[in-house]
Amino acid sequence: MGRKKKTVDRGILPDPKYNSIVVSKFVNRMRWQGKRSVSLRIVHEALGVLQSKVDKEPLEVFLKAIDNVKPAVEVKSRRVGGATYQVPVEIRETRREALGMRWLINAARARNGHGMGDCLASELLDAYNSTGTAFKKKEDTHKMAEANKAFAHYRW
Repeated sequence: MGRKKKTVDRGILPDPKYNSIVVSKFVNRMRWQGKRSVSLRIVHEALGVLQSKVDKEPLEVFLKAIDNVKPAVEVKSRRVGGATYQVPVEIRETRREALGMRWLINAARARNGHGMGDCLASELLDAYNSTGTAFKKKEDTHKMAEANKAFAHYRW
């Protein structure tokens, strides 16, 4: 048992421009060397590019892109009797969101383009259309879980 006080979740303030907590979480996850203002500018620039490319509201496109990239299951290594099995397990909602955002950010950083804002906008547009690197990562994760469904009874 820990002797210290329980940590208090202070919550996250919503994004000032779009008034969305999901955008604010995305900005915080995208930070590089603690520079939140830079990542905030990049995300707002990417959403502005999305608005010019798609006829819909950029926040709506952003949320749909994240929903398309969120995984439902993943595989975890379990060691049973000297053998290691990849056991498929369902993911809780907070981890699903974190993985989806992380995959989008990494895919955007890996793109070759004219700047992070444009790369992020392109990756978000691809995720919205259910294509792109981040969406492929989700599909690969689901395929791996499906292939190892036989070991689901090792889940605990």
